[in-house]
Amino acid sequence: MSGDAHRGPAAALRPALPGETPVLAAIAEAAILGLTGEDYDEDQQEAWAAAAADEEALAARLEGQLTLVATRDGDPVGFAALKDNREIDMLYVHPEVAGEGVGSLLCEAVEKLATARGAKSLTVDASDTALGFFQQRGFVPMQRNTVQRGGVWLSNTTMEKILGAPAGPVH
Repeated sequence: MSGDAHRGPAAALRPALPGETPVLAAIAEAAILGLTGEDYDEDQQEAWAAAAADEEALAARLEGQLTLVATRDGDPVGFAALKDNREIDMLYVHPEVAGEGVGSLLCEAVEKLATARGAKSLTVDASDTALGFFQQRGFVPMQRNTVQRGGVWLSNTTMEKILGAPAGPVH
């Protein structure tokens, strides 16, 4: 890994496009396999990645959700899905751009959209890898969970953030 904090151009956001499920599945799989090794063992990573890479299941899960895609030079590098205007159902960033602000950009956009649509709070079932990321954004741990993926058990934490509270300077 290089020490360059922002190597590429700034990321842009757009809605997910029809037929984009394969590239989103590939981003999720790469993120799981490339970023979660300190928190999950190889069996857990492989089961989670296989579930995320199931394009048919992913398409069904994203149907009806607001999904934003982060791009660099027009290429998708991350995505976030807002479910029922109250839950961040998924947020994945490709390992090649991890730590460059793409996840923060996606999370901030989802928070703003949910707030504009009247949500009072947002929840997320954060992986152990993402726990610190969401805590830095003002999410508070509520409960630990155990979920099964491909016959393997993984832990995560349900977190909540109250929206509309002052978080910093107003534009």
